[in-house]
Amino acid sequence: MADVIPFDQRDGSLWHDGKLVPWKEAKTHVLTHGLHYGSCVFEGQRIYGGKIYKLKEHTDRLFRSAETLGMKIPFTKDEINQACVEAAAVQNIKDGYLRPVAFRGSEMMAVSAQNTTIHVAVACWPWPSYFSPAEKLKGIRLEISRYRRPAPDTAPVHAKAAGLYMICTISKHEAEAKGYADAMMFDYRGYVAEATGANVFFVQDGVLHTPIPDCFLNGITRQSVIAIAKARGVKVVERHIEPGEMAGFSECFLTGSAAEVTPVSEIGNYRFKPGALTETLMNAYADEVRGAATVSA
Repeated sequence: MADVIPFDQRDGSLWHDGKLVPWKEAKTHVLTHGLHYGSCVFEGQRIYGGKIYKLKEHTDRLFRSAETLGMKIPFTKDEINQACVEAAAVQNIKDGYLRPVAFRGSEMMAVSAQNTTIHVAVACWPWPSYFSPAEKLKGIRLEISRYRRPAPDTAPVHAKAAGLYMICTISKHEAEAKGYADAMMFDYRGYVAEATGANVFFVQDGVLHTPIPDCFLNGITRQSVIAIAKARGVKVVERHIEPGEMAGFSECFLTGSAAEVTPVSEIGNYRFKPGALTETLMNAYADEVRGAATVSA
């Protein structure tokens, strides 16, 4: 890890509170409310060939997440869309990753923070596939997390809120320490839910099965893959999936802006073999993001 450049020490510029600023000067105070109390929402989106894939949908979700946390973003959606375009352009990135983030500032340091300023930033950097090409070809290995996705009446489960990812980081770190690439999380009822940062699909007799996103994010990539599959005549079943059912599925893959479409070979004691349908959808998604992305940078 010695050759990894820390994110606060990178060159160039990023968009911060309405203007482009030097990357290394985009700072916030250690007593920022978003750091201490998790009052922070964010997005993760890809830019392919100079075009940001489904930018509008990501910005819409950022605003919904902020509203869920009682945060009013002090910019319009169009301004945030343009900020994403500017953040990519100033770094001259044609293929990479964008991170819009909104968080409460440091005016108040208590659970109640009604009078804090809402800050917004957008950064863009090169980022290859979340998993290496070698991992993708053979399918990645997942262990089963000891943590579960929370119930809708215990957390704002449909917001892309920073605090909800604490158990994801713990789970992924524990999985990686054991040689796995990621962890699969069950939900509060014990159904299969998602990986730490990606939705999951299974294949059985040519039919796609995927958990109902009633206590976790209905990912934008997830929605894209479902649409791609249906357009090709593939039946898609969204339902609750018991863990034991994984023994009957032949293929498995993850979806997400970072993960894209990544085959899975193992979840705990369950085994899968990346097959024709997974490969078809992986290639079809790759074609879509490079040929039908929406906003030029």
